[in-house]
Amino acid sequence: MATKAAGSKGKKKIAKVLDEYKHGELASSSGQKVKNRKQAVAIALSEARRGGAKIPPKTS
Repeated sequence: MATKAAGSKGKKKIAKVLDEYKHGELASSSGQKVKNRKQAVAIALSEARRGGAKIPPKTS
């Protein structure tokens, strides 16, 4: 699931967030439960970047 450039720190963070999504515990910034897998992946990558993982920036 993680990109090739993601180190072990990033992979752990992404796995943790996706596990929260799988169990229905992941909430968006507005406090609502996340129901879309794409949104869960975006949250996971964003949190990993904020945590210092070497993940390439989002492309637009």
